Amino acid sequence: MGTILIKNALLIATCNDRREKIPHGSIYISDQQITEVSAVDISRPADVVLDGRGKLALPGLINTHHHLYQTLTRNIPEVQNASLFTWLVGLYEIWRELTAEGVFISAQVGMSELLLSGCTTTTDHLYLFPRVGGAQFIDEEIRAARELGMRFQPTRGSMSRGRRDGGLPPDDVVQTESEILQDCRRVVKAYHDPARFSMCRVSLAPCSPFSVTTDLMRQTIEMARREGLHVHTHLAETLDEEAYCLKIYGCRPVEYLNSVGWLGSDVWLAHCVHLNEDEIKLFADTGTAVAHCPTSNMRLGSGIAPVPQMLDHGITVGLGVDGSASNDASNMLAEVRQGLLVHRLQAPVEKWLAAEDLLWLATRGGARALGRDDIGSIEVGKAADIVLIDLEQINYAGALSDPLAAVVFSQSFNHVDTAIVNGKIRVQYGRLVNVDATALIRRANEISQTMIETRYARKP
Repeated sequence: MGTILIKNALLIATCNDRREKIPHGSIYISDQQITEVSAVDISRPADVVLDGRGKLALPGLINTHHHLYQTLTRNIPEVQNASLFTWLVGLYEIWRELTAEGVFISAQVGMSELLLSGCTTTTDHLYLFPRVGGAQFIDEEIRAARELGMRFQPTRGSMSRGRRDGGLPPDDVVQTESEILQDCRRVVKAYHDPARFSMCRVSLAPCSPFSVTTDLMRQTIEMARREGLHVHTHLAETLDEEAYCLKIYGCRPVEYLNSVGWLGSDVWLAHCVHLNEDEIKLFADTGTAVAHCPTSNMRLGSGIAPVPQMLDHGITVGLGVDGSASNDASNMLAEVRQGLLVHRLQAPVEKWLAAEDLLWLATRGGARALGRDDIGSIEVGKAADIVLIDLEQINYAGALSDPLAAVVFSQSFNHVDTAIVNGKIRVQYGRLVNVDATALIRRANEISQTMIETRYARKP
């Protein structure tokens, strides 16, 4: 694969256990791993030498929750001011029109955005499989990740409870339990790679308590534990969900999940906005991790997750941009800044999270949530997933008394200068190196418009 030398970075934020920062440091990459991190100049020859002067080096950010297909349905007027359940019901009518090409194109759009914002590893929660054409959806987004060179942890999502059974989704986008479990086995066999530095690890992810049967929840966790996989779902996102669980299951969402065996160190859960103190302690006791999605939670008016309390209890927390129809962007640096600010509305000053805390969640927290010990820090032996941020930009002028905090407090949606994934440069000089962005944008807009027009053509 070759060697890369990053010379004289203004600051290296290692995000290691000691949170070391190395001023004017250098990093040497051999093939897909970091082989040297130094506070002095590294003089070894390399195939590629990158000038780090004026740049901050960070581990690649890790996105722990997304719905990539939603990049095709951002900013839809009828749901711009809708809460979660209303938003879902409205958008399901458009998502019914999703095609295999739409999955591929939307995944490339979302992953391109993520790479440009410093994210080198992403998961995705794909749970929508229309009866017509949905069979290869997971395959298409894995193909998109491979072509872009992004480290990927796709989750084979599922919905088995349609409207006729009391769920929210239309019946033509849900599947039977046997169909779901059979395809889960296929996807795991075809794509899951548990090896160190793996570029594709598969997880299993029923959508939510209000779109999946209890039997499927139990069978999914049993399959995952037999195969050594992590599992994921939405939980405690809104008060509507809480009311649904109380009505249908006679208990709160966390109690329901616990009753079907869905708490543990192999579980990470999206949102977790409405948790009480006992539930937070239960997460801590079981090692259950959380994907915190502050922008989406504000966009849908869901609330503010009690992340400072979670961290006080030692819970693993990562950051997620969530779907691009409830965030309207796939920008990990923006999510870091949002996470910094939102808790200051709720927590006392002494519990406010610092910029470095949020970057830790976006790197080491995300790695732990996904069950990985080979990414998330700049250390010898770790995967060569590194981003460089050019601090000689107008929005950072006057902010460099603390360069690490500058990229959070003064971040204004600039692209990173460089993104290296698994030892290969995927973004350079703020541009994607192997994507025709113009053609991608045009095709995404065409597919989006077709989906929307088709939906309104059959709207009663």
